[in-house]
Amino acid sequence: MPKSLMSAVAAGPLFLALAAAPVAAQEAIATSATELDEIVVVGALTDVVVQRDEIELTQANDIGDIFRRTPSVAVGGSLGIAQKIYVRGLEDSLLNVTVDGAPQRGTLFHHIGRVSIEPELLETVELQTGAGEATAGFGAVGGAIRFRTVDPTDLLRDGRDFGGIAKAGWFSNDGEKYSLTGFGRLFGDVGLLASYVQVDREEMEDGDGRLLRGTAAEQRLGFLKLGGDLGGGHRFSLSHEMRDEEGEFGQRPNWPVLEGDRLFPGEAQRRTTVANYGYDAGLGWDIEATGYFTRTEFTQDRYDRWGLYGAEIETYGADLRGRFDVADHRLTAGIEHRRDEVVSQYLGDPAMWQPWAWDPAIGRFAEEGSLIGVYAQDHWRPTDRLLISLGARYDSYELDQVTYADGTDSDGFSFNGGLDYDLTPDLTFNIGYAEAFRGKEIGDAFTLETRPGRISLAPDLRPERVENFEIGLDWARDGWSASAVYYDMAIDDVILDQLGSGPAPQGSSYYENVGRYSSDGIELRAGYRSGPFAVDGFFNSYDSRLNGRRIEGYEQIALGNSMGDNWNLTASYDPSDRLGFQASVTRYDDLNDIEVLYREVELGFIDQTQFVDKPGYTVVDLFGRWSPFADRNIEVLAAVYNLFDETYRHHASVADYSAIPGYEIVQGVNEPGRNVRLTVAYRF
Repeated sequence: MPKSLMSAVAAGPLFLALAAAPVAAQEAIATSATELDEIVVVGALTDVVVQRDEIELTQANDIGDIFRRTPSVAVGGSLGIAQKIYVRGLEDSLLNVTVDGAPQRGTLFHHIGRVSIEPELLETVELQTGAGEATAGFGAVGGAIRFRTVDPTDLLRDGRDFGGIAKAGWFSNDGEKYSLTGFGRLFGDVGLLASYVQVDREEMEDGDGRLLRGTAAEQRLGFLKLGGDLGGGHRFSLSHEMRDEEGEFGQRPNWPVLEGDRLFPGEAQRRTTVANYGYDAGLGWDIEATGYFTRTEFTQDRYDRWGLYGAEIETYGADLRGRFDVADHRLTAGIEHRRDEVVSQYLGDPAMWQPWAWDPAIGRFAEEGSLIGVYAQDHWRPTDRLLISLGARYDSYELDQVTYADGTDSDGFSFNGGLDYDLTPDLTFNIGYAEAFRGKEIGDAFTLETRPGRISLAPDLRPERVENFEIGLDWARDGWSASAVYYDMAIDDVILDQLGSGPAPQGSSYYENVGRYSSDGIELRAGYRSGPFAVDGFFNSYDSRLNGRRIEGYEQIALGNSMGDNWNLTASYDPSDRLGFQASVTRYDDLNDIEVLYREVELGFIDQTQFVDKPGYTVVDLFGRWSPFADRNIEVLAAVYNLFDETYRHHASVADYSAIPGYEIVQGVNEPGRNVRLTVAYRF
């Protein structure tokens, strides 16, 4: 029996009464960019939806706030630009992350996060954990995250054709946030929305009052969206988002800036344009088309060495799918294409950077990737109690290393199947098996440069192949709910650029197949709702290993990280639609004696492996909302994050290596201490 499953059994029925899904995790996710599919079978019991009212209540400022109480998800890095998402221990580079259907792909710099989003604009956040159905998209090795922005007319009050929301927020630790959103109906159900958000953050303090240097930042966001129902079954939306963040950060923003260390100016930008069109014939079939373009950039000024250095990733593509209802079947089929380009380059005076370059004649580096996928997923209901899902997809990957005239390509099929069976009206049994396929994609922009005579792709590089198995039960009756899921996932032929340069012909970055990744675990959820009262919770435990060794976020950067067993309990009381309260407790247990630095031993840098610990911690958060007037035009939101001023480093951050000689700098940034947030919103 796996260790994680033994832990759950030992917990007993008392724990099962308390451990379960957060408030926001109450329904299975949709599987397309505009809710074309409403059925998910494979992996449905661990899927989560975070709703807009939950995001607003918690005054979420970044992805860490969004997923603070989501099972199987952990976010490391206390400042937004450095935050990384982990799902069941896998880093977000192995997830299919989209904003209104536009994928956020590639890595600009392995010491910063890959996903940037402004919570203010979100309608829902949908999480699919683990490889799932064929509609999940390219590279959904660890699952998929779908951020959906709000539609213009959704914000209108009954009988109104236009309106606006102005917000002002203050954070004790430490900053301010302002936003202004206007929206209106142009005709019928078609509307226009425009929003501007500004966040000014000073350097934060941890629970011991220590200043977290390099955590100050300025964030700006502009957003436009046009769309709605045109009538006759036609619907469309067109949106454009501009997100900027700048500040002075450490050389490696996800590591702490120690006393006496320098800060370096850095800027990050994202521009995303998305067009969606749908047509519902009303005859048992409809179609959905999505086109997108995203450009992300990051520059850092290493004024003490090579000067200004920049990276850029451009992604564009399209997804066309249709749904067909025939007898007891609902078939979804489609085709998608995506093209990625990554560029990094020295941007300063050649006299400054040429002494640092591998080849002073080359200061710009580029890679291009092209992906094509074809997929089909059938949901068949042979009886009222049984729902069967079967799906398949074919993916083709092609990578071109433009600067160094090298590349690789691969293609393959993946299949999935599962079923929901209602054992009783209150109890559902779910089982699913899913595969995923991923070839080599564009590399980390800051590591594209290669030493002359060396290569960065192993000649025999093979694509990754994933298998994910899940089995569980879901029960609900008279306001009570509970679920229990066991999952087992494996990735064969993991593609990874390991730490340290190996022997020739390996370059300083060298992507090779490093072995087999495995993760097995359990997820327990339970809850009770009655009138204005609700209590929800979860318990989550998994063990993530590469070739039998527990992974850690320093040595297995861009692959994954290990977290201790964790649980959350959230209670809420909403006496009216004008007043509400919520309290949340999150606990991460100790994860000690993690053996690390295998790679350094392999390369002869050190004589033997070392051990690091991840101490446990408990964090309490409080939230409240109040509309003082009956028209609810004014709303006051209050929150206290980390009520008891706990000093801790999130388990999803790099562990503390500072006690190991020669590795004193390797450690994640502490999380902020107590943070009181107040926001006043005025609707007009």
